Amino acid sequence: MFSARSLFQEIVDNDASYRLFCSIAASGEAQGGWENSRIAALLPTSQRALAPKVARHGADEDKHGRIFHALLRKRGLTPVAVPAATDYTVLLERRGIGLAHDKLHGDEPLTERDVITYLAHSRVTEQRAAEQMLLLRRFFGDHPEVGRAVTMICHDEENHLAYCHEELLRLARAGHGRTIQRILRECALAEIAVHRDVSLAVMAHMGRLLRWPTLKSALLTAGITAYYGYERLLGWRRMVSLAMPERRDALGGPPTTAPELA
Repeated sequence: MFSARSLFQEIVDNDASYRLFCSIAASGEAQGGWENSRIAALLPTSQRALAPKVARHGADEDKHGRIFHALLRKRGLTPVAVPAATDYTVLLERRGIGLAHDKLHGDEPLTERDVITYLAHSRVTEQRAAEQMLLLRRFFGDHPEVGRAVTMICHDEENHLAYCHEELLRLARAGHGRTIQRILRECALAEIAVHRDVSLAVMAHMGRLLRWPTLKSALLTAGITAYYGYERLLGWRRMVSLAMPERRDALGGPPTTAPELA
């Protein structure tokens, strides 16, 4: 049959599927970089102390986008347009999750409620990112082509998740606990549906590029749907819990630079 490792290996080994994978990843990271940079600029006076951390979060996301572009260049490839059905960040925004781009394009300062929304949205999406990068590091941490990039991005995503936990706990102690839990739950339930839809779309594109047999595609579709069922029933709860992280002040320093991939 096939495993998650063999599927990822198949995608990495084929130029067309690798090109699409890196293009989707680079686009999402670049979008996250822009969002965080705008949030850092619009923070309310009461939350200005967060600005360096939010800015670093954005700088990390920008760096990740550059890393995926560098991986493409290293193989002599150029990015491709991201299919709309695979655009995770846009689909989340359409569901009203996170801060609307209309607000981020403006000059009006954010409110404390906006900051809570941003951090809750980030806590949920960074959970997903950290889990996915941990899986990739397990499979490709020692890979000669992508290993260094995967390892660095995995470390950064774990920092982002730790930062979200710490800041949300700070706001919960300030009296926002009920609001935080409600927004976290809304974000988590929406995210798992978007993740299912994006996963199905990505696998459909990969299946066409790699010419997967019908049975293989059907089994993958069934697996993605079944995992969504688990997340809808129980799995979403891991995205809404808050615990003080071992990595304290995870975004308190300057951004790290991208590894040399050439």
